Formats: sequence, C-alpha cells, structure tokens
Amino acid sequence: MSEFAIDLHQESNRGSPNRWVLSHLGRHGWLFVGMFIGAFGNAALAAVMPVFIGIAFDAALADPPQFDRIALAAVVVLASQVTRSVLQLGRNFASSVIGERVERDTRQELYLSLLGKSMTFHDLQPVGDTMARATNDVREMNLMMNPGINLVVGSANFMIMPLLLAPRYDPQLVAAPLFFIVAYMVALTHYMGILSHIADRVRLAFGSMNARLAEALDGVEMVKGSAQETAEIARFQENAREYRNATVAQGREEAKFLPLLLLGVTEAIGFAHALLLLQAGRIQVGDVVAYIGLLGLFGFPTNISLMAYSRVSLGLAGARRILELMNRETLLDENPVGHAETITGDVTFDGVSFGYVDDVDTLRDIRFTVRAGQTVAIVGQTGAGKSTLTKLINRTYDARDGRVLIDGIDVRDWSLDALRRQISIIEQDIFLFSRTIAENIAFGAPEATAAEIEAAARAAQAHDFIVGFSDGYETVVGSRGVTLSGGQRQRIALARAFLTRPRILILDDSTSAVDSATEDQIQRAIQHAAENRTTFLITHRLSQIRWADPVSYTHLRAHETVLDLVCRLLLEKKKKTQHQNTQ
Repeated sequence: MSEFAIDLHQESNRGSPNRWVLSHLGRHGWLFVGMFIGAFGNAALAAVMPVFIGIAFDAALADPPQFDRIALAAVVVLASQVTRSVLQLGRNFASSVIGERVERDTRQELYLSLLGKSMTFHDLQPVGDTMARATNDVREMNLMMNPGINLVVGSANFMIMPLLLAPRYDPQLVAAPLFFIVAYMVALTHYMGILSHIADRVRLAFGSMNARLAEALDGVEMVKGSAQETAEIARFQENAREYRNATVAQGREEAKFLPLLLLGVTEAIGFAHALLLLQAGRIQVGDVVAYIGLLGLFGFPTNISLMAYSRVSLGLAGARRILELMNRETLLDENPVGHAETITGDVTFDGVSFGYVDDVDTLRDIRFTVRAGQTVAIVGQTGAGKSTLTKLINRTYDARDGRVLIDGIDVRDWSLDALRRQISIIEQDIFLFSRTIAENIAFGAPEATAAEIEAAARAAQAHDFIVGFSDGYETVVGSRGVTLSGGQRQRIALARAFLTRPRILILDDSTSAVDSATEDQIQRAIQHAAENRTTFLITHRLSQIRWADPVSYTHLRAHETVLDLVCRLLLEKKKKTQHQNTQ
C-alpha cells in the first residue's frame, strides 16, 4: 500500500524477483528479437571458420593441391567474419539499449515507490542503505542485462553449434558435445545455487557499509566535535572488511568453476574419438581439424560464463533488494476518491492516541477543538509530543486511536493530496534544496510566476536580503540551505508557505534559533501569515504565546514545567482581559 500512486504507463509484476525482472525485460520485445538474431548469427558464422578451414586443409593435402578450393574457403571465411562482426555489433547494441532502459525504468519505479512510502517507513529505513539500493543495486540490473544476459544468450548459441554440425562428419561425433552440454548444465545449476547466496551477501554487505558511511557523513559535525574520527574509521573498516570478505568468497567459488575442467576433458575425448574414426577411414584429416575447431567453440561459453553468470546473479540479488524495499508495507493510504473540498479550518482532536513504537504512547487521549481562523499556541516540555500532535493533522502519521477531524471530517476520509495541499508546516530545521532561492520558494507551487514569488518573499520579510545577493532570486543555496543563516531559511520557508496559500499553517518552534532582531522580522511575517488561517504555534517564546487566541490549554503529559505554568496563566489572563473588554 502506498501513500500515493503515479501512473507509470507500464505496470510491473512484483510477485517475485524473477517475475519483476521479466516484466521489465518483456517491454523490449523487438530489441530481444534483434539480440537473439545477432547472437545466433554470430555463433553460426563463428562455426563457419572451422568448417571451411577443414575444407581448405583437405584441399591442401590433395594431390595436386586444390588452390581454387583453398581460395574459395578463404573468401568465405573472410566474408563470414565481416558479417559476423556486424551481427555482433547489433547484438551488443540491442542488449546495451535494453540494459539502459531497464536501469532507467527500475530507478524511476523505485524512486516513485520511495516517495509514496509513509514517514514511519522512512524513519525506520537507513538512508545509506536506501541509496545503495537506488544506485548500485539498480546499476546491477543494467549489468545483469549487458554484459550478463547478453553473454549468456551468446554463449548458449555457441554451445549448440558443435551439436548441430558434428553429425555432418559422423553421427558418432555427437557424443563429446552432448557430454559437455549435459555436464555443463549440471555444474552450472550447482554453481548458480551457491552463487545466489553469496551474491545476496555481497549486496547486503555493501548496503550496510553504505548506510554507515552516509550516517557518518550526515553527522560529520558531531563526529569531529566529539573527536570520534578514529572510532568511526574503525567502524567503517569493519563494514568494508565484511564487504571484502563477501567479495573474496564470491571469487573463491568462481575459482572452483567445474566447466573449465569439463572443457579440457571434452576436447580430449572428442580428439581421441575423431582419431579412431579417421583410423577406421570414416572421416578425413580435414574433418578432424574442423571437428576440433567446432569443439573449440565451447571455450567461449566456458570462459565467459564465469563473468556472465556472476553478473546475472548479482543483478538478481539487486532485484531482490529493490523489490523488498518497494513491497515493504506502508500504513498510509492515498484515498484518491476521498473528500477534496476547500478547507475551512476547524480542527478537532477526538480522543487521539499515538505512538511511534507499539504499546508506547507519545500522545494519549488528546481532546480539543480549534475553530477556523484561530491561532493556537501549543506548549509543553521537550519530548512531550508537540510536533507529533501537529503531524497527525496532515497525516504525516495516522492516529492509533481516536480521530483527527478537519471541518468535521476524519482526515483519513480526505483525499491525501487535497489535504496536504492546503496545510503548510514550517519546522525548526528548515529543509532547502540545492536550487535557486526562487525554486525553493516555489517548491509547493511550481507554476508560480516571478511576480508571485516576489510578493510571497515580501510578505515573509525576505525580499530585502534576497535582492542583496549578487544573483538575487537566482542565487543557488547550498545543500539543505547551509549558505543561508537560520533566520533567512525561516523566512524563505514562510514565503514558500505564503505561495501555497494554505488554509492551515503549522509553525514548529520556528524562531528558536534566531536573534531578537531576526525574530521581530519573522514575528511580523508570522502574524501576517496567520491572518484568516487556522494557525498552530509550537513555541516556548512568550512573545508568540501572548498573541495566540485564548483556547483551552492542553497539557500533553502528566508533568507540568514552570514554563508550561507561565504559558497557561498567560492564556488565562488574556482570556479574562478579552472577556472584560467585551463587557
């Protein structure tokens, strides 16, 4: 189940890794036809060379030598190899195109699946492991096709040529090729069974190593600040060692590849058999030469299969990891046919309980109502669940018990897209993309004009500092907005919220990390943003609490801090003052 779905135009079968891979490969039927024609033609023309060399050999041994037959054989060999190179180019081109398209389609499908997962999924899934699957495992899908399956198909055609052409010299000469093919298939089945488990280990070890690396880089400031570089290097070396061990184990199994021995045995058996038939007068010397040349065709599938089947095995291991990630259940439903009207702004928590972990409540039996257009201050001690409370409104998470109602309708009965388009959340840790300031402001409304973007920036008190940059609104901010100050990021986030014109605005401690002067600017922007909108303020700033509407103070946990008490008294005092004014 996914939060939302996007039409990919071409559905894939996610029943099993093999079916999923085949559903992607099946989209390229004509390319596969071209690849098979090229593979068969390549193998057939490769067999032409030993056949005509045998003919030329007999012509040379004739008395007198038949130079015209030798010349004809040379011309045929030359023409066949030129044609063979063209067919081989076509085969490689077709398989390369299939591989690139499979990688593209797989990456797109995985990306859309990840966007559709709930926050609960992303909270529990390591980013580094996800990136390993989205990059290296997806790349393995490409390599599985080219050179993997490409060489498997090519080698299969090489294997049948000696079986098809040996009877033209003597029916008994089928024995050696038949022995090799049967023994090869038995050995290959055993080899693939072992390699499958090792390939899974290799991909898992790489994912773990990548996850740890991403975590260390994301927290590099903490690592350096705590002087833990040596400890982190040791942890990474341990993960790298496991990846190396898994790779070495794969190489060790490849070194035991039995068909290399079978090839030598087959050629010895075939040569001895051909000599016996030559002694019996059933075949000529040229036939022996051609037959040994045909057996030599087994060298290509034998030597190339070490790499080809390894690539196929690693590709299937990558497919299993990608599919496991996409098929992992998420708990939120898009509900595309749900309620989709314009939000008025009434919000009700009706006996809501929620916890990130089963049997551990972060929120318990929360009950309150906020009327449309009101500004609500939510206060409480750190870890009380203030942010969690607001994330139930836009269904970042779903309540475990009870209901969250917007305009009297359970949020689960709303269309998720319609619901989230009308709710904006500005958090303490503002996330900005490595794009221009204009693109960051217009992220929720990509169709916005330059004039609309500037108007939103002015309303958020951001225009003045933006035009102070040399490139103005086209200034590219660094990753996560690190090139901007905390106050600048906050105001860009407010401008982004203004542009989407939300009916419900949630401000999660959005001025906790700024100075007084910057706070005044942000305060004016917030007050402007709160006009005619239902606004939730998660804050410890008394200056913000004072202008919140007097609604019932809701304590989220059992213990009240001194700040909580002050906030409650301020709200009660404001309520009494407004009551006296009305009298």
